[in-house]
Order: sequence, then structure tokens, then C-alpha cells
Amino acid sequence: MHILLTGGTGLIGRQLCRHWLEQGHRLTVWSRRAEKVAQICGAQVRGIARLEDLGEEPLDAIVNLAGAPIADRPWTHRRKALLWSSRITLTETLLAWLETRAQKPALLISGSAIGWYGDAGERELTEESPPGIDDFASQLCIAWEETALRAENLGIRVVLVRTGLVLSAEGGFLSRLLLPFKLGLGGPLGNGRQWMPWIHIDDQIALIDFLLHRNQASGPYNACAPKPVRNREFAKTLGSVLHRPAFMPMPTLALKVMLGELSLLLLGGQRATPARLLEAGFAFRFTDLRAALDDLSSRL
Repeated sequence: MHILLTGGTGLIGRQLCRHWLEQGHRLTVWSRRAEKVAQICGAQVRGIARLEDLGEEPLDAIVNLAGAPIADRPWTHRRKALLWSSRITLTETLLAWLETRAQKPALLISGSAIGWYGDAGERELTEESPPGIDDFASQLCIAWEETALRAENLGIRVVLVRTGLVLSAEGGFLSRLLLPFKLGLGGPLGNGRQWMPWIHIDDQIALIDFLLHRNQASGPYNACAPKPVRNREFAKTLGSVLHRPAFMPMPTLALKVMLGELSLLLLGGQRATPARLLEAGFAFRFTDLRAALDDLSSRL
């Protein structure tokens, strides 16, 4: 299978490349750093700086995961513009290119996030739940999904992967928590009651591969473990795994002062479950947070 990836040099993309190379797939990564793709993703992975460099080479699937990290810095107007263009504008460019091709892939797997639901409080969320509309993160995800779904007009089946908080020893949000926790300064954010939909990186890779090979898959799928936890429980469990205390709370007011609008992403939560993946028969390897963190602990 020939797969084109965007975001192939990111946390999830790198792991997907390793996984699919082992399966014998042919991989092409569209990247601004095309010259570094082979080094980052694997010697057999081809990097292209322009979609036109593919010519009319047949494609079986596109996996669209590109997007600047959403929680790396405060949401200034400039940062919001970058977050938008790196997702929506890039996807629009991808669609415009697909329109010009005689041969089109059968499938587009496009990224999204559990943030699509906004801050949902105590409501249990499945893929049938309505979106949030009041915050930037949900608006970003809604626009990203709506743009990707336009590929259906080209006869391309579209799968939307609403990813939760990915647990990995190679980067992502967990790596940003390590220093304060190792210094004994970790703890809950705000009141700690907000729900955290998490997923181990191995399950994230496995479910994308599962959806790639499931011919009937379409529409949104929540990519998170079946048992979300509250922020307070997450902090306590991570502290226990790292053998460090986790009682130093970050006050709500301090987060709002330091991070501005971005603080809403950390103080809100989603009690999301992967209903459609479970119905489709996907088996999660990690359903318990402690087991997931224990698996990663030796590499943290």
C-alpha cells in the first residue's frame, strides 16, 4: 500500500512510519523539512516538499496529521493564525491538489482532537455527542473536520481521528510534565476535577492502523482509552510512578494569568469514551492509566 502522510515527522507520524515500514508499506511524507524525513522517519521513507513532486504516482491512502502543537505557548493572535493555517489551510491545499489528480486514494484519515467537544464538564461523550462551540480549540477542530470531509465530494472515504492526550516517552504533553513532577512540584491543575481522556501511544498507532485496514470505517472515532480519569487522579498516578509527591496544585488564577485563553484547554475536560472503536471490535492494550504509565516509566 502506498500511503502519503502529513505530519509524518511528529510524535504520532514517526511511530506510524516505523510501524508501517515493518508491514512493508510504501511511505511518502509531505514536509517542510523534506530533506530530513529519511533521518527522522526511516531511510525507506520518501520526503517531498511539494505535493506536485508525487506526479501521478498511485496512492492508496492519505493520513493527514499535520498541525502545530496546540499547547506549547499562549494563544496570541499570531499563534492562533499558525494553529489554523497548519491544520485547515494545509488540508485545503491537500484537497485542491487531490482535485487535480486523475487517480485519487480511496481513503483519507484526518486528524482531529477530543477538544472538538469543548469543555463538557461531567457529560459522558461518545461520537454522537454535539461539539463545543465556545472556545478556540473546539472551533479549530470543527473547522478541521469540516474541511477534511469535503474529500467525500471527490469520492474519497473520510475517517476522523479525535485524539486524546497521548502518553509517550518520546515527547508530547507527558514530557512537559516530567520536570516539575521529578522536582516534587507536580500536582493537579485548578481544582483537579476536570476529566482527562488519555491514550497510550501504542494504542494510538494500533487504532489508526486498524482504521486504515477496515474498509467500512468512516466518520469520527474517539481515540482515547475507555477509562478517562480526573486530572487529580492523573497527577497522583504519575507522581506514584515517578516516586515523587504530587500535591502541589497549580491555582486556577495563576494558570489564567500565565497562559490566558490557553488555560481553558487545561482547566476544561472531556469525559470521552471510544464507543465506535469498541463497537468495531478494536481491542485496547492499555485501559488502566497506572499500567500505561508503568509501561513507559523506564523510558521517562
